[in-house]
Amino acid sequence: MSPLDYFHAYALRYQPYKAGAWCYEDGCLYRGLQLLYEADPQGPWLGHLVRLVDGQIDRHGKLKSYDPSDYNIDNILPGRVLFFLAAQSGDNRYRRAADRLIAQLETHPRLLAGNYWHKKRYPHQLWLDGLYMGLPFQIEYGMDSGREGLIADALQQLATALVLTDHGSGLFVHGYDESRIQAWCDRMTGKSPAVWARAVGWLVMALADTLSLVEDDEAITSLRRRFCLLLGALVERQEESGLWMQVLEAPGLSGNYQESSATAMFAYALLRAARLGLVEEGVLASMQAAGERALQGLLQTRLQADEGVLRLTGIVQVAGLGGFEGQERDGSPAYYLREPVVSDDVKGVGPLMMAYSEHMRL
Repeated sequence: MSPLDYFHAYALRYQPYKAGAWCYEDGCLYRGLQLLYEADPQGPWLGHLVRLVDGQIDRHGKLKSYDPSDYNIDNILPGRVLFFLAAQSGDNRYRRAADRLIAQLETHPRLLAGNYWHKKRYPHQLWLDGLYMGLPFQIEYGMDSGREGLIADALQQLATALVLTDHGSGLFVHGYDESRIQAWCDRMTGKSPAVWARAVGWLVMALADTLSLVEDDEAITSLRRRFCLLLGALVERQEESGLWMQVLEAPGLSGNYQESSATAMFAYALLRAARLGLVEEGVLASMQAAGERALQGLLQTRLQADEGVLRLTGIVQVAGLGGFEGQERDGSPAYYLREPVVSDDVKGVGPLMMAYSEHMRL
């Protein structure tokens, strides 16, 4: 079975992640299907996308089970496909749905430094995940509506987040607590203690997509430089298999393992950077080569048959910071190695679709 056959079969059997409620997990698939369509317009990708999204948006643009007062930045991510679908169909309910999401961001609580809280139930906290969840959508909304202030705000939030979460190794920690009261944070810096690969994956995809959307100016030049440095730090840590470790800064830690979803995210960012020239010409070839090694490593070693069904294996199911469902997630390297590893989770499959779409367009 080819990768495209796998993606088609996956979309056919996909069930909404949270019983149909508007959520970021489905948004990972939506983004993957959109990019596959852009690479392969004759394929089934648009049909899958419309079928799945339309099950969550009514004729008035209301989103299923979406409550803006939750101030959950994750819920913004699936909104990225709304601009694409509006342009494809001319149906204004997609733009009305996007209006509902930007209204949440207009009142979303912020750190004193200006960044959005990750969620209302995680007050005063910035997580790298949220940069991908909210900021490319905000930029696209600003471009679609002519509201340039939204774009400038998103760029500033990205730049500030890089300062607040800098690990000092060329990588970035998962979270930051401005209140310094969370058990997982350093009392001096507010930073969480470890570099979780998928958190860096969300960050590097946010940077890749942002740099794909906006035109060069002084702020973009600075972000581009940080993006290039981050990609370089990742290439240095790539394993011989082409994959990356779950805890990036501690490859020799007992129990550490090569994780699929972060690898797919890194592959996407590297291949997109190479295709669009988002990095300096002198490193384009090495970035593309690293991205191809990662993609081929996943396709050759992590796509495995399970009772006759091909599945993407080696995906950490979830990880976070602080209390959740009776568990205290302390952000330590050991914590990230305790979370379950599963197959075919959309947080891995969606980014693999994205990476493969870039490979198809090179």
